[in-house]
Amino acid sequence: MTFYRALDLSLALLVVGIAAWTVLSRDLFGAVVGYVAYGLLLAIVWVRLLAPDVALTEAAIGGGATGVLIIAAGSRLRSMQTSEPGDTANGIQKALAAALSALVAIALAAVMLLLPEPAPTLAPQAAGGLEAAGLGNPVTATLMVYRGFDTMLEKAVLVLAVVGVWSIGPDRFWGGAPAPLGRTRPKRALVFLAQMIAPLGVLIGLHIFWVSADEPGGAFQGGAILAAMWIIVMIARLADPPRVGSRALRLALVSGPAVFVIVALLGPFLGGSFLSYPPGFVKPVILFVEAFMLLSIAAAIPLLIAGPPLRSPRP
Repeated sequence: MTFYRALDLSLALLVVGIAAWTVLSRDLFGAVVGYVAYGLLLAIVWVRLLAPDVALTEAAIGGGATGVLIIAAGSRLRSMQTSEPGDTANGIQKALAAALSALVAIALAAVMLLLPEPAPTLAPQAAGGLEAAGLGNPVTATLMVYRGFDTMLEKAVLVLAVVGVWSIGPDRFWGGAPAPLGRTRPKRALVFLAQMIAPLGVLIGLHIFWVSADEPGGAFQGGAILAAMWIIVMIARLADPPRVGSRALRLALVSGPAVFVIVALLGPFLGGSFLSYPPGFVKPVILFVEAFMLLSIAAAIPLLIAGPPLRSPRP
């Protein structure tokens, strides 16, 4: 057995083991930690599958932002938990859930194992069609050309998620700012780290976005890094969460989906169909749209972490 085959087998066993631990753990915090570890392991798996774009997204969202949100939700649920009988599933319900999960896993494994050799694929036809986009990165080209509608909806979902988080805040605080992140007096090491790493992280995020036309990267990956830098700055109390009533903040949130929709509606006039790009200008238009998506993502993720407004609007 070669080293890489042993590594892949070990990763597969770790992923299954961590997934089982996350599902079976009775401790809420332990389950959340397991989920975060599961996301980070999946990022390594994507690297082994030669998909660094997906690995960056998985590490930032699956292992980072989602983990923080689940920890916050878990802390709220812990105070709402009751020990009344009948609140938990009985043995029969657990057995049925386990059997259903096993059947789904077996069905998926059967589908993968019974595929003909070689497996059917449209990859050659898709690669040929992407040449017209003028993009060297096939992932970015696929997301913006073949899956443009899905990509547009993903950004709209982020905006709706932020609105949903804001909506759970008290009415009297609407238009105000979320509670500050971190301690009132953060440790000096954290402040120093934020001052040093934030400027470097911003440059890395912008670089990952800029090279995504021809190299691994993208608006989501770059935006996630920019969002992480903003979160670090807020945790170090170098800046407070912005007011949800800020016009500039709201424009940044909706700019990505809005520009995407405008380009999609102009498609019939410039490219012949909805969400098509004008011939000869495909690459510049895609980079233009992704620039605004970068802005929306960089604004949305920190606002999800910051939570609903809990301070009165400033006069």
